[in-house]
Amino acid sequence: MTNTNAISIAVLPGDGIGPEVIDATIPLLEQVARDQPFAFRFERHPAGAQHFKATGDALPEATLAASRDADAILFGAMGWPAIRYPDGTEIAPQLDLRVALELYAGVRPARAIPGIPLPLADPRARDIDLVVVRESTEGLFSSRGRGEIIDDREARDTMVITRAGSERVHDFALRLASRRKARGRPGRATCVDKANVFRSMAFFRKIFDERAARFPDVRADHHYIDATALDLVRKPWEFDVIVTENMFGDILSDQTAALVGGMGMAPSGDIGDRHGLFQPCHGSAPDIAGQGKANPIATILSAAMMLDWLAERRSDDALAAAARRLERAVDSVMASGRVRPFEFGGSDGTHAIASAVASEL
Repeated sequence: MTNTNAISIAVLPGDGIGPEVIDATIPLLEQVARDQPFAFRFERHPAGAQHFKATGDALPEATLAASRDADAILFGAMGWPAIRYPDGTEIAPQLDLRVALELYAGVRPARAIPGIPLPLADPRARDIDLVVVRESTEGLFSSRGRGEIIDDREARDTMVITRAGSERVHDFALRLASRRKARGRPGRATCVDKANVFRSMAFFRKIFDERAARFPDVRADHHYIDATALDLVRKPWEFDVIVTENMFGDILSDQTAALVGGMGMAPSGDIGDRHGLFQPCHGSAPDIAGQGKANPIATILSAAMMLDWLAERRSDDALAAAARRLERAVDSVMASGRVRPFEFGGSDGTHAIASAVASEL
């Protein structure tokens, strides 16, 4: 019988390896909910490139409505390079959801997990524990679908930075830095911009300074985007919370994922004032879809982020404890060497990794 009081999770598996990593993660969420004062109700909904190919609709109204009504959204991966809109752009319902649900804070943690080989030889790389907060509703991405090509001689896309959009993402990042400080992190928020060149970026920085004055416990500073890209290779362990514009955040979040083992280890959340969507940073990976090779760790850690977000919204310590259980299980499994994903030269796929995490739980 359905538990009508359960936490409702809208599940959007999507394309390629999306359904595979989702199917590996949901049983783990059910496992951490056993004998707990909370329960989940999972409801799957269609969207994505393959759905667009079959129906002409990438994000059905019913799926959007279900996402809006759910307590949280668990998202697999969407898109397929060969399936595109008539203008040549890829199918990306996740971008539509960010706008429709005002998911303005793209939260991309990068943490060195025990046992995972890292590209940087410096032993301090084991201390990497940072978060990129990407403004996700405006910036250069505000031109999506609105750019223009003039007489086949030039193309224009416009960056939009608003006070309202900047204030809310800066406040989000500063609050996050404050919470992380209470857990032993540096409590540093770095505004990443190109304020020396663009008025829009100088405006973004100005608003950051105004909002930072309201958080005296947080060390607030600035870094240019090019210098940040350099220092994320030279000394990434010195960063704590980075807040930046949409396109810059898109690029930096992939770079930070590479620092801790790649996209298969990189979780994310797209968070607004009322809604939260949680997904792995990786895409649909058509080259390995259906082969059982996909690493589900990014999705499992995204589910842990979802539990944390729900815990904060509901003031529920049990949900927060479940998030910690899931994270500790991942850390323990990877540190033990019991499984080794394909991208690290191993032969353990989706099922083997999820089973090892389940055993650890």
